[in-house]
Amino acid sequence: MPRTAALLRLAAAAAASTRASSASAARRLCPSSDGSEEHAATREDGRLPPTHHRPPDPDERRPPRRGEHRRELLSITMASRDHSGLTRQLLDFKHDTIDEVGAEHDPFIDLKARFMDFKQRNCVEKISNYQSLAEQQTPKFMVIACADSRVCPTAVLGFQPGEAFTVRNVANLVPPYEHEGSETSAALEFAINTLQVENVLVVGHSRCGGIQALMSMKDDCTSGSFIKNWVSIGKSARLSTKAAAGNLSFEMQCKHCEKESINSSLLNLLTYPWIEKRVNEGTLNLHGGYYNFVDCTFEKWTLLYREGLEGGSKYAIRNRSTWS
Repeated sequence: MPRTAALLRLAAAAAASTRASSASAARRLCPSSDGSEEHAATREDGRLPPTHHRPPDPDERRPPRRGEHRRELLSITMASRDHSGLTRQLLDFKHDTIDEVGAEHDPFIDLKARFMDFKQRNCVEKISNYQSLAEQQTPKFMVIACADSRVCPTAVLGFQPGEAFTVRNVANLVPPYEHEGSETSAALEFAINTLQVENVLVVGHSRCGGIQALMSMKDDCTSGSFIKNWVSIGKSARLSTKAAAGNLSFEMQCKHCEKESINSSLLNLLTYPWIEKRVNEGTLNLHGGYYNFVDCTFEKWTLLYREGLEGGSKYAIRNRSTWS
């Protein structure tokens, strides 16, 4: 029995000591309203004595030195750890990083795999050709195609790196020659005069949104829309379509205009003096192409331009064929 009583007294004293530590820590965090701190001490019987206030020490009113708040909070956390378990929960909590949160939604994962495949096929396996392309490009074609994501000319026609100098814009339009020029005009100048390409291919396609915008315009339309201002380049194709297919449905009119606008762009190419010169010399050929992704067919033709052609016309279409 004496041994049991002694053990009970020791346990009570330990519990009181723990309570006293927690209470002291809490009082350090929350000082009394008069600025003094309450200090608790345990008596030998394990009970807390009555609290009392003492005059505040002037040093206790000074601003805390750098790092004191951190040490005080740390001591409070250590004192209360065994009771609340909050510290252990925080330590055990797993914070996901940005990479872990967004990895499954990263759109570049697939692009990276495609690039590595491209690198293997075009750089590693054809290293000599790749090194040659790194020095210069000598494409035989300049391709002017629509920006539509469904009609990439490189994918549709299988161009390899270095084979085609490509420009893409809304509705694959070529503006007529102007001194101010445009991005397409600058690309034409570089391809014809610097790269000395031998063929210019203008590629249109089915269900073109740019052509639909062109055919939807009013005759006297003035708009601040970038798209409408741009597609107005093809007004001549729109007028030709209205004259030839005005009795057809809007869908059929658009289909007619999709091809008519290609010819309009081919004629606009000839307004550039250096293009007309090379066409007359026979060193540059102008071609039209139409990709129908509905039935996956491709139609191509060549514009023949010469002074004094039979019948008095300067223009003619030749070598028309359909790949299906």
